[in-house]
Amino acid sequence: MQLDWGQWIGLKPEGLVNATQLDLSRKPGWQRLRADDLRQMAAQAMQVPFEEVQFFYGDDDLQIDAQGCATIRHKKDAFYVLDDGTFERARFMACMGAMHWHGIDFLPVVELFQSLLPGTGSAVFELIRGLYDDQNDGRSQPPALRYRGIPTYPSEAAYRLFSAFFTPCLPRGGDPFPIFMDQSRSHEVLWLPAPDPPRRCFDQAHRLCVTIKGSSIQKATKADDPSGLPFVSTGPNGFAPCERRVTVGGGALLLQQGQGTVRIPLNPSWGPIKDTVPPPQEGAGTGEGWRSLFGGQLPPVEPAQAFSAVLIYPDDDREIGELESQPFVADYLQDLSEQVPELSSRVGRSTHVLVDGFDATITTCLRPDGARHHTVLYDHAAFAQKQAQLLWNQLAQTNHLDWLPSFRFLPAAGHRESAYKHLYDLLFIWTPFQDFARPEALQRTCRRIPAALRPGGLVFVVGPTALPSHLTSSGLTILQRTPVEQLPTVAMHRTILPKAGLKPGVILYLLTRR
Repeated sequence: MQLDWGQWIGLKPEGLVNATQLDLSRKPGWQRLRADDLRQMAAQAMQVPFEEVQFFYGDDDLQIDAQGCATIRHKKDAFYVLDDGTFERARFMACMGAMHWHGIDFLPVVELFQSLLPGTGSAVFELIRGLYDDQNDGRSQPPALRYRGIPTYPSEAAYRLFSAFFTPCLPRGGDPFPIFMDQSRSHEVLWLPAPDPPRRCFDQAHRLCVTIKGSSIQKATKADDPSGLPFVSTGPNGFAPCERRVTVGGGALLLQQGQGTVRIPLNPSWGPIKDTVPPPQEGAGTGEGWRSLFGGQLPPVEPAQAFSAVLIYPDDDREIGELESQPFVADYLQDLSEQVPELSSRVGRSTHVLVDGFDATITTCLRPDGARHHTVLYDHAAFAQKQAQLLWNQLAQTNHLDWLPSFRFLPAAGHRESAYKHLYDLLFIWTPFQDFARPEALQRTCRRIPAALRPGGLVFVVGPTALPSHLTSSGLTILQRTPVEQLPTVAMHRTILPKAGLKPGVILYLLTRR
């Protein structure tokens, strides 16, 4: 399947199969256990209805050998990035419950959905809807589908995607959205085929892909756009992510970004396209937008890098990369600061924050409340750009764009030494994996911290087991050290990819200055 910006992805039915083994030899009467007994046990363990386990696990997926060892096979369809358009060098991207492709009978849940390349969701649903239509051609009343998965992950984004291709309804009427958002009741919503699903059209001359529904343009993507963002038709609230709007007027497609507009003639092959109502207003943006976070030093990013700035995890026992490891720590710290009152209070009192090296999870480390100043040092421009876009959208949706000046994104090369000459109350520091075995690099890091930290301030540092030996006479106290391998966020990841392996010896330290 080709994505809006040209990258190809592949889908392998049952491309990911994980096996779990249980020793039942001590359970009385295990010799009489059958597949349905195992399903019942699995339903109780996972706290899901028996019918869901029965739906996803066939008899061949549940086996007990002569010694009482039960093997449970978890089959999932797998998505791959096809860098050369083939499966020769395919990279695992994400997975979902194994579909019954010969007869589409449910809507799937995607696991590792944050690893999906932009445009993957709509491309996959084009395939699902196309097969569903072919399989039900000639039927006066096609079957309704339900959202199923173990577990389900209801979200507003999933609801919007489903609604583009299918129409939600409840058997007894009413608003299906709140029912869908209730994880225990998502399956109650019925999905019937929408009369006019979206269709994608490519204009190679302008390196453009447009998504059309009926006679309206919903989205336009330029494959050569270094921002890595689409232009979208605004909803009822008028909000467009990063102020990138697509409108139609005067026989042209208008791509509006901030205060600038690009006109592209409508392609006759797209069919009849109606003008936007009300007519588009050119030059209605707020200025530099998310670019202002870089203070006029926008990092050079190639379009392919911008669109592909997502975290890709291996589906085998290969070591997880450095950027891919960062969410395990950042998400854990976010939960920790919310659940531990004393830590939350100290973090909340900080007025100057430095984030150094958490390029894939910058926004998770920030507290955009207008009460503090943030300095962000980055090494990976494409990921920093994506994080800046997320931050801008968050501020725009809460009507707090006036807080933008309290954030500074700076390239670490050329700014790291000067940034550490200021004082901060809170620091987030990620030690590059390549520095783990370089004592001189670790010494530089440990020298910088006390000079940049106010007395009583906090520092979260990710580094090797050898880091404490370089903190001698630094005035810093280690309050806590936790192997990243033991974080609950890692355990959660392994429920999807059980073979996942981290770099050995990665430790999360919590430090303070005496």
